[in-house]
Amino acid sequence: MTTYKDAGVDIATKEKAIESIKEYSKSTFTEVSASSSTMFKFGGGIDISKLEEKDPMIILSTDGVGTKMMVAEMMNKWDTVGLDIVHHSVNDILTSGARPLFFLDYIASAKLDSVILVEIVKGISKACKALSIVMAGGETAEMPGVYEKGRYELVGTIGGVVDRGNIIDSSKIKEGDALIGLASNGLHTNGYSLARKILFEDNSHKPDDKLEELGETVGEALLKPHREYASIVLPLIKKRIVKGIAHITGGGFPSNIPRVIPKGLGVEIKEGWPVPPIFTLLQNLGKVPEDDMKKTFNMGIGMVLIVTKEDAKKAIEELKEGTIIGKVVKGEGVNYVGS
Repeated sequence: MTTYKDAGVDIATKEKAIESIKEYSKSTFTEVSASSSTMFKFGGGIDISKLEEKDPMIILSTDGVGTKMMVAEMMNKWDTVGLDIVHHSVNDILTSGARPLFFLDYIASAKLDSVILVEIVKGISKACKALSIVMAGGETAEMPGVYEKGRYELVGTIGGVVDRGNIIDSSKIKEGDALIGLASNGLHTNGYSLARKILFEDNSHKPDDKLEELGETVGEALLKPHREYASIVLPLIKKRIVKGIAHITGGGFPSNIPRVIPKGLGVEIKEGWPVPPIFTLLQNLGKVPEDDMKKTFNMGIGMVLIVTKEDAKKAIEELKEGTIIGKVVKGEGVNYVGS
């Protein structure tokens, strides 16, 4: 007789692990959430009748943490990757002007460890509560043969809301508009395949190696949580001076800024902002060409806002951070003009 457990999937252990994370999900419930009686059946629900938006549009996005999870595995530190997936997702829908409402997670491995599962979900719950997001549900999967032992995949789906008339669709962007860069604190959740190759494979560093160039360990630098920008940008959006927003993720400036620029326009970037030391270290150790660095990493800027030249100073004052890093010009693509 062959059972599912013999095939590597232990349903009883999985259900016990799921039971251990329910309270973290429930702790995120707000006045717009569904009752707990519906939460853990076959789906979660959000009561949209109480939304402040008069003509609400729901904005959705799905993304994953990627191979940053392998750094968490190397360090056996799982409490920050939950922040990563929520913050990354929040930033993605922020580009449309949406405030976050609900979040669902997907956690998969060859065999789920209840301790690791709890640590991941604790991070998700922490991020959700800080931003008034409901953890409306999720999925856990054991797939031996698909995932290597000890490896985890973390994916999230987020839903947010924006008044239809306030959607940021970049249609009002014009030549001469200013680009405001908001600082990142490191790699966020992109470029980890290259970073791991340079640091761990090619240069034999360990996560607990403390490097003078970083002022911290390699692992600490790599696991810094992805910044969320909603808490400072949403109030600015309400003033209706933001024309466009680019979340600088995989592909850096060259892939992400053009996504929000109308046809016939490009941008000029004037470099000179502070670049976190992890990027300099990676470039020096890996002898990575400058062009590849810019096409792989955020290079110290995690989000770019586009406003009129006249509104730029006011926007930076409201944000209490930010640097003018360039402007919109006729043409196409991203052009660097030096510092």
